[in-house]
Amino acid sequence: MGGPSAEREVSLSSGRECANALRVAGFKVIEIELGSQRGAEVIRQIADARADVVFNALHGPLGEDGSVQGLLEWMGQPYTHSGVLASALAMDKTRAKNAFRAAGLPVVDSIIADRDEVRSRHVMAAPYVVKPNDEGSSVGVYIVAAENNGPPALSDAMPAKVMVETYAPGRELTTTVMGDRALAVTEIVTEGWYDYDAKYRPGGSRHVIPAEIPAEITAACLDYALRAHRALGCRGLTRTDFRWDESRGIDGLIILELNTQPGMTPTSLAPEQAAHVGFDFPALMAWMVEDALWQA
Repeated sequence: MGGPSAEREVSLSSGRECANALRVAGFKVIEIELGSQRGAEVIRQIADARADVVFNALHGPLGEDGSVQGLLEWMGQPYTHSGVLASALAMDKTRAKNAFRAAGLPVVDSIIADRDEVRSRHVMAAPYVVKPNDEGSSVGVYIVAAENNGPPALSDAMPAKVMVETYAPGRELTTTVMGDRALAVTEIVTEGWYDYDAKYRPGGSRHVIPAEIPAEITAACLDYALRAHRALGCRGLTRTDFRWDESRGIDGLIILELNTQPGMTPTSLAPEQAAHVGFDFPALMAWMVEDALWQA
């Protein structure tokens, strides 16, 4: 848990919650907090733990882009969540979208553009969204609502190349996949954009589970999430986020992205959905460990 990414604090929170739940489930747990260690030191810490399974509670680059997964594969160490290729694909929003399109799944149009160009002019017709191509947790997301607002004043912390995509209006929906099963559909209700604070601050958002939507949309979310999971070659637990413009019916449902490392904090969506179908938090953690051993 931890790591050097912008999502370090979320990862630490997830890691502590997971460690506590794993102990409740009867496992012996060793917590490894990553910071500025180099590869050799990380290898030593993992090797010294002599673990049956590494529970990956890292978020952001390193933890969910295939890097740690590749290290663990090289060590012959079983680990939770998706493998190297699926993790790398999911983290790269453009490549993930290409895989979803190839699988016949609905996504919005997007381009990769220079940060400075996006600052200077509208690179596509508003409304549109600007975000890093390879970050999660709504880190660095800008919404340009109308052209008369001018181009966005992107932070210098944004990467030199950014994704610009057509804004998808509508309701925020999400579905967790657990192995080969799509669990439920949750609607996320916020007063504004579902940003970093709304995701992780208690009271930042309200989760309606099951979502109060037509049966056709529920069925489509479950189907699309499972197909997205398979299109990227994922395993274990994933969460797929949607936008649904109810004025357009089924044609208004689009996939925003798939997360191979869903948050495991007290306000997280995946554990809520697991509990909804009968897996309390310790049982979910136990399933993830057992799934990692089976996948190995």
